[in-house]
Amino acid sequence: MLGVSRTIFTHHLRDCNCYLNHHYHHQQYKNCSKKKPRHQFCFTAKQLHHPLIVRPSTATLAAMSFSTERFRFLLNNDDCRRDNGLRDPYVNCIQPTKSPPLPGCLSQNEDCQESPPEKLSPIAGGIVALGKFDALHIGHRELAIQASKVGIPFLLSFVGMAEVLGWEPRAPIVAKCDRKRVLSSWAPNCGNLTPREFHIEFSKVRYLTPRQFVEKLSLELGVRGVVAGENYRFGYKAAGDASDLVRLCEEYGLGAYIISSVMDKKQDSKEINASDSMERGQVSSTRVRHALAKGDMNYASELLGRHHRLMLMMEENDGFATDNRVSAPKSCLLNLPPVEGSYENCHLSIGDENVVPCRVMIDTTHIHLELDVLATCIPLTSQDFRLLGIDFAGSGTF
Repeated sequence: MLGVSRTIFTHHLRDCNCYLNHHYHHQQYKNCSKKKPRHQFCFTAKQLHHPLIVRPSTATLAAMSFSTERFRFLLNNDDCRRDNGLRDPYVNCIQPTKSPPLPGCLSQNEDCQESPPEKLSPIAGGIVALGKFDALHIGHRELAIQASKVGIPFLLSFVGMAEVLGWEPRAPIVAKCDRKRVLSSWAPNCGNLTPREFHIEFSKVRYLTPRQFVEKLSLELGVRGVVAGENYRFGYKAAGDASDLVRLCEEYGLGAYIISSVMDKKQDSKEINASDSMERGQVSSTRVRHALAKGDMNYASELLGRHHRLMLMMEENDGFATDNRVSAPKSCLLNLPPVEGSYENCHLSIGDENVVPCRVMIDTTHIHLELDVLATCIPLTSQDFRLLGIDFAGSGTF
């Protein structure tokens, strides 16, 4: 047996460890006869449970021991055919070429001084869509769809921008507790994969140049590629544009996919912030906020690709119910409501199963729901009743 230092092992498998972890979870590429880049390996689920193949996130490299030939196989084999059910997963693979002795160790029986193994980032090996993703509108969905076509899709965005830049706080368009539901609804368009979110503290990347940002994506986060819209800007003072992103990604060995903006068919740009240099008639979070401010829920639905859902979290003494009417103060709202008015054709979601048709009235201090069934059928003390979702299917009257 050959004692291999973690430093050497990490150096030689840095390009493939993300790939192994990616296949452990998703097992997408089972046909190993396809040409793969050097140090990227293709294993079936059975092979991944072989004692020599260990998930980096669940086992330490110190616990690994490899025979000389098996370790050289990992370093030199470029093309491994798929497992045909044989016990040894290496039987059907091309034999490795003879390699020189590994440098860095005094002898085969003496251990080298070892450094801690590198920790994989949660998005290592994935394809990240870049944006703000406040509204999760149809433009954001297109970014996720493109990412899913080339790998495991993630939405990468920054948090804490308002605090750092001194912006006035405002309610989110999508409640934090509702984002997973929205992303799950995208799965049929994303190869049955639900995009996941990854956040970076804005204060940690604010002063990065475009090159430093791409370097962070490649070396620190270990992503395989990025997807962005044609108007995407990045780096300190938005110094980089889409063409810079493509050029820098090529230098760092990342795939870069730039997609055309999804345009707003209504093109109601005159009433939207015309001074915004990024405003070219594309679907945006600004347009969604504009639709909600007008109470035009049909327009909001077109931009979002779904009905706008307003989430309420009520404590035991917050709301009150009488017969078929439920009321709650606006302080219970978790995201941005439409303008004050009356809204027909709405639906109240209680828990995961109960959906009740309702009419919604919003005034300066409260939101009132008139239900088609008795509200007292589910008491306010019920845990399900404390978190409510209201879907707006029609525009309001004021």
